[in-house]
Amino acid sequence: MSGLFGVVSRGNCAESLFYGTDYHSHLGTAYGGMVILGEQFSRQIHALSQSQFKSKFQDDYAQMKGNKGIGVISAKEEQPIYLNSRFGPFCLAMNGRVENTEALTDRLLKKGVSFSEVSHKGVNTAELVAKLICQGNDLVDGIEQMFALIRGSCSLLLLTRTGIYVARDRFGYTPLIVGRSQTEWAVTSETCAFTNLGFEITKYVEPGEILLINEDGVSQRRTKKGNAQQICSFYWIYTGFPASDYEGINSEIVRERCGRLLAKRDKDIDVDLVAGIPDSGIAHGLGYAMESGKPFRRPLVKYTPGYGRSYTPPAQTTRDFVAKMKLIPIREVIEGHSIVICEDSIVRGTQLKNFTVKKLWDCGARQIHVRPACPPLMFPCRFNLSTRSIQELSARKAIRCIEGHDRVDIEEYLDSDSDKYKKMIAWIAEDLGVTTLRYQTVGDMVKAIGLPRHKLCLYCWTGQCPKSACDRTSIDIKELKSPAAWQTQTAQQSLW
Repeated sequence: MSGLFGVVSRGNCAESLFYGTDYHSHLGTAYGGMVILGEQFSRQIHALSQSQFKSKFQDDYAQMKGNKGIGVISAKEEQPIYLNSRFGPFCLAMNGRVENTEALTDRLLKKGVSFSEVSHKGVNTAELVAKLICQGNDLVDGIEQMFALIRGSCSLLLLTRTGIYVARDRFGYTPLIVGRSQTEWAVTSETCAFTNLGFEITKYVEPGEILLINEDGVSQRRTKKGNAQQICSFYWIYTGFPASDYEGINSEIVRERCGRLLAKRDKDIDVDLVAGIPDSGIAHGLGYAMESGKPFRRPLVKYTPGYGRSYTPPAQTTRDFVAKMKLIPIREVIEGHSIVICEDSIVRGTQLKNFTVKKLWDCGARQIHVRPACPPLMFPCRFNLSTRSIQELSARKAIRCIEGHDRVDIEEYLDSDSDKYKKMIAWIAEDLGVTTLRYQTVGDMVKAIGLPRHKLCLYCWTGQCPKSACDRTSIDIKELKSPAAWQTQTAQQSLW
């Protein structure tokens, strides 16, 4: 996932933009970018794979002057994009994933549109989105037309001399929130960016809504489209920052509730201590400890700030290296103890097995009980750069070994009360080498978040999404495509 931040100020906005963008560093490690509009556009983009945002942009932002700007922490591609269009020059940064990139690129190429940001991976998605917008009658119409054409998701900030256009994906997979201080208006993906900068939340942007923020304040250019909403549940479970709110619901509190619900289902084990895998597993572990009455301790500590999240680097070898190096075991806490380990999720399982569980056993743990805060991941994300390819998912590997082949119809494995599901969990537990393994149920995860189920994207776990989000033929949230229907389309797909 990527993170967006934009600000309009009565004076120079550079400092607020710099720190506001930096508060999204937990979302990506590929590129960071800032652009400020003064007399002209001043733009800087740096790779972040070997350094932090602050160190890369510290000197840049001190030289940038203007009263409005946008910033991005990008999980994959260089942003923001600059374009001198028939609507005038603008810069654009986006968060999301366009699944039909190749088809849309071919469509524009046939119309004579050229692309400049091209690599061996194809066109830059932000440039593609910008070129699609330029096909409209004006910028707002172009954004709406782009929404109608893409398959996947796209929320964006578009900086012009008129102001910052703010557009949230029409199903709301990724959040955007507007805030105000005494001298500035801002928009952010993460509300944690507001707190220390003195912004108060004034509005959660609605799915499909388009706003304009400028010196006069915030004006609505297009209202919410339809009744569908599908915000990514993973924001609360893992990807979001603990101090951030999405749809008015705080991430840390949801994680504590997840842990409590996990503990309520654990009546058959007796443990000495509870722990959470840093960082996002900590709150899940705290919730478990509060509900169970068992002490919360830290058998594994994260070495900070040297190592970030192991899921954000694009390369698997880098992810494994970070996972290996960042967690340091404390033998004195571990040895001889039965431990519940709360984790946000299990994706491939290799990092948990090789770099967490092994460290606990090597330090003399008596028992290891793993409790992921979400159900088994069954489908690679179609709407953002999140879960991996279908072959790599731990649950799919289990199904393949149980069945002896890749199975298209996995309905039985999605039912947590079925024998097939229990066999799958037993296989994963044995593969990880843990004493017991028990996942969160979909129902309990939805309960912990606190939004109605139909307003949450649960695709990674259920394979279900609104029909209109998958094939663009309607906006009926009640029509859900079966998991098997998308199996063949995602089977060979890797998101990295």
